Amino acid sequence: MATEVPDESIAEAHRSVSADVRPAEAASPGSSSPSFLRGPLIHLPGIVLSGAALAAAAFLHQLVPAVGEVTFCVLMGALFANLNLIPKVCTPGLRFAGKQLLRAAVALLGLAVSGGAVVALGLPTIAMVIATLVVTFLATSAVGRWWGLSSPRRLLLATGFAICGASAIAAMQSTADGDEEDVAVTVALVTLCGTAAMLGLPLLQGPLGLSAHQMGVWVGASIHDVGQVVGAASAAGAGALTVAVVVKLTRVLMLAPMVAMVGVRRRRVLRESSTNRSHPPMVPLFVVAFVGCVILRTTAGLPQQALDVAAQVQSAAIGMALFGMGSSVHLPTLLRRGRAEAGLAVLATVFIMAFSYAGTLLVTN
Repeated sequence: MATEVPDESIAEAHRSVSADVRPAEAASPGSSSPSFLRGPLIHLPGIVLSGAALAAAAFLHQLVPAVGEVTFCVLMGALFANLNLIPKVCTPGLRFAGKQLLRAAVALLGLAVSGGAVVALGLPTIAMVIATLVVTFLATSAVGRWWGLSSPRRLLLATGFAICGASAIAAMQSTADGDEEDVAVTVALVTLCGTAAMLGLPLLQGPLGLSAHQMGVWVGASIHDVGQVVGAASAAGAGALTVAVVVKLTRVLMLAPMVAMVGVRRRRVLRESSTNRSHPPMVPLFVVAFVGCVILRTTAGLPQQALDVAAQVQSAAIGMALFGMGSSVHLPTLLRRGRAEAGLAVLATVFIMAFSYAGTLLVTN
């Protein structure tokens, strides 16, 4: 057995390499900006570029519906950066989008979750969904540690595959001490694996003899992103789609408790170590805002039109943010050093599909 290297040492070494090769890095935030781009305006070029990328991703999604807009945004960000197509003047805005817009998207996701709809699933199904989430998170994290992945990467992968894809990864970033490249790499993997699951699961309904209700439960409990859940469950009919979305949102509801538990553990580890690093927040403020939005949706009786607008804003914010995140990925380094992350992503996808399938049969028969 190989000698175990401390997580923080691995993470620190990874950051030092990433800092040397990250293509979108500017010498200083405003070093190459025109004189009129000062203060808040310094973010404008990057925000405009992110918006244009979002529009392009929407167009590409229409051409290739099997690939989601989020996936296109991440891939375009990485491609543009590695081909040196992003002007340095856009760097501050891309960083702003990758951090602040992603946090806003996580908060707004809470408006999609209705506590009453979750309770209507019944205790056995809720318990199965929570068990699937927790076991997937722990198993993915444990295998990542065994394979030598840095603490941020394995925590972000475990969160994304167990809970709700890109939004969960964004919520866990500060608690896991992940940087922009950590987030971009894990988001790319979770969206690609989720897209594969979206295409593959509907093909299994007939051979496995699943009813529409069973298919809805399985899809909602196993696929990573809400949009991918909708795509996969739609093939099984309206009944399956309704169940799948509610089951998925039950997983989303677990976002705040999981972030809090990881935050408590990491604060304890840092407190017991000799490091002088600042402690990560137990629950970031934007995750608190997510909980507030869940409560608002459950108790306030918001009109459907307002919820639809919020969903569109949330989708746009996360797409623009992930373009900014993608621009921090150095593709040669990822291809050279990202095999363990890719292997863990595939393993986590297969695991959650198998575990949730067994759980679905258990609670629906």
